[in-house]
Amino acid sequence: MRIKRLSSTVESEADIARMQKDEGRYKEVLELLSSMQMAKTDSDTRIRYNNIPFPANTRFSGREDVLDAVHKALSLRDTATSTQSPRSMALFGMGGVGKTQIALQYAYQNLEEFQVILWVAADNAIAIGQSFRAIAEGLGLLGTEDYTKDAAAALWKVKNWLTKTKTSCLIVFDNADDLVALKAAWPGAMGGSGLSVLLTTRNFTVATTIAAGYVQVNALADEDGGRMLLKVIDGGHATPADSQHALAISRRFGGLPLALAQIGGFVTQRKLSLQEVLPLYERYSTKIDARKAPGSDYEHTLSSVWNVSFEKLTETPTHLLYLLSFFDPDGISETILLQGSQRLEDTKFSFLCDELDFGDAVEELIRGALVNRAGESATLTIHRLVQSAARNRLNEADIVNYFDAVVHVLCWGFPDHSSVDIGHQISAWERCEKCLPHVSHLAALAVRHQYGAGNRQKYADLLLRCGWYLYEREMYFIARQMVEQATSSFDDTTTLAYASALDLGGLIDLDLARAAHALEPFKRALDIRKARLGPEDPFIAYSLNNIALVYTEMGELDLAYAAHQEAIRIRLQANSDRIGNSYSNMASLLLRMGSPDEAEEMLAKCPSLKDFTDETFLNTGNPRFSGDMVLLSRIRLAQGRLAEALRLASKALAFRRKLLGNRLKTCDSQYDVASMLHKDGHTSSAIQLLEEIISIAETFAEGEGQQARALYKLSELQAKRGMQTESMACKDRALKLRAKLKPELADAPFQEAEFSKLCLWMLW
Repeated sequence: MRIKRLSSTVESEADIARMQKDEGRYKEVLELLSSMQMAKTDSDTRIRYNNIPFPANTRFSGREDVLDAVHKALSLRDTATSTQSPRSMALFGMGGVGKTQIALQYAYQNLEEFQVILWVAADNAIAIGQSFRAIAEGLGLLGTEDYTKDAAAALWKVKNWLTKTKTSCLIVFDNADDLVALKAAWPGAMGGSGLSVLLTTRNFTVATTIAAGYVQVNALADEDGGRMLLKVIDGGHATPADSQHALAISRRFGGLPLALAQIGGFVTQRKLSLQEVLPLYERYSTKIDARKAPGSDYEHTLSSVWNVSFEKLTETPTHLLYLLSFFDPDGISETILLQGSQRLEDTKFSFLCDELDFGDAVEELIRGALVNRAGESATLTIHRLVQSAARNRLNEADIVNYFDAVVHVLCWGFPDHSSVDIGHQISAWERCEKCLPHVSHLAALAVRHQYGAGNRQKYADLLLRCGWYLYEREMYFIARQMVEQATSSFDDTTTLAYASALDLGGLIDLDLARAAHALEPFKRALDIRKARLGPEDPFIAYSLNNIALVYTEMGELDLAYAAHQEAIRIRLQANSDRIGNSYSNMASLLLRMGSPDEAEEMLAKCPSLKDFTDETFLNTGNPRFSGDMVLLSRIRLAQGRLAEALRLASKALAFRRKLLGNRLKTCDSQYDVASMLHKDGHTSSAIQLLEEIISIAETFAEGEGQQARALYKLSELQAKRGMQTESMACKDRALKLRAKLKPELADAPFQEAEFSKLCLWMLW
């Protein structure tokens, strides 16, 4: 009994052994637990891997003091620092000062010390998620199917792998200016050889809040800048006169590495002598320097430098450069430009549709050191300050023109949910993911610089389409930002697109267990559709379904029943292929009303779910149908058929893990399985699943409700096992989360029903 109480490992093995005695009954559960255990075992393997996105800079110069400070802070050979805590250091400084190049130099210098080096583009939550997805794929932590490459799942898997691996690791967070996003990605304690974290940032709060220390990176001293410039132009045999000119140029540009690199590229491309540089520059800088603002020397100076390069471009590369200045700078897929430019009416962008003309334009920008191209992935990168300098050359009318062109190009990536009731569009997810960071970047530019779209309706439509994709991927908070910006951009609030925006905002509230907030926008969307389409259009049924779901969650079951009945009538009359959606929603309501047998009869009417075999659920490949499997498992549970309920719930969980990654719906399914295992006497396995829910939910802000409910359940199970200290710790965390999410429940009893109010009853 003492061993059983103290050793969770013994208990888990005993649980599994009991289930293995009746393997037919617990086949799905055993497969689930086995896959979880396999993932943990795989993390013990030592590997070598890096995803450093740039080649080593053979012309790097100076910075010995900064590199030395970073090395002292991050070296694994420093025995004074515990290997359980990540060593960390921030490089803080203005844009263009060379922070990324220093981080790059440090990474290449320490390829032998760190077996794994992970480079994360950390501008915002979307960029971080995409970087972690690529890392998880590189480390072999994701499946081979495209739809498993979910950013949130990848983030959790990589962080989980880091806590268990014996491999020595360095993580570089580059351009980490978003503190909230960085905290979500920040690794926890390291279980093996050690972890070091280096971040580059322009945000002093980030530099001083999350890292253990920071170094301020300043511009190069005049002499170091001169030497760097000579390296850039391959001036290995520079004359004393060349050295003096390089020193003067460095002094003129304040030793800013990015400016010196740009000058060097320009000198090399145009075969200039260093003696010619400053006189040429002065011809372009006089007017700009005359209106310098205090503290903004570098920005104006850089604009002057790039003006020299910009003036040398021919017409087509100039259009491409201005277009690229509105995209996310770190990975612009050429596919987006080639495919998204179809049917773009402005003739000056016609070159985008022709691979040869497009390639010629890219080549000229590369020769001018204005963009870089990764051949294998066919992606372009451009420095942020080059983008800023390019946009500064545009007048207001030009900004509108290029902004609208980018909107048109990016719309290619996303399906239109406004005019047709199309449901989930998983087949488009890969395309959406390519365009996602660019929509986010464009929206941020619009807010930061007050850029206005010429076609506001088209821009609102792009934001809305992107918001629907984010909603499907359960990135609710970012989706909400998109839909709010879209709503404010609509000139006409009587269109079907505006109704779609209202629906999306309501669905986000609904999934986050804020049903009462969703009712009003759903009703407004219904009114717009009735005015536009008439009362019998199938799209009216979609609105009625949404309203019925809200009533169900609010406990207004009679109102929900009436709305579902009307939706079913309209869809049957129109012979709609979405009738199955109405049947399954009505089945959910009937179960909520305490009629599981009637619920089963209603669910059986779904055309795509005949016979209720696993294949009919899973072969649809649609996330919506995993919800139907969850519903049937709950029906079986209400009918007292626990074994079948557990089998279905386990299947649904495996399906959601594979298709959706570790997000809200996956946590919800996992809670179902854990609860059923506990009912069936397998408490240790239930505890294992609950602990994993908590670990997963900590990696995304939307998961706090699931986290609180799992903490409640875990506390109860631990208390029954005599683990009072652990139980009280979980209880305290659960209560704090509940008070934060729903202050009105702060004094509510510590009961499952009260914590269930933090989660949707039926999360489709």
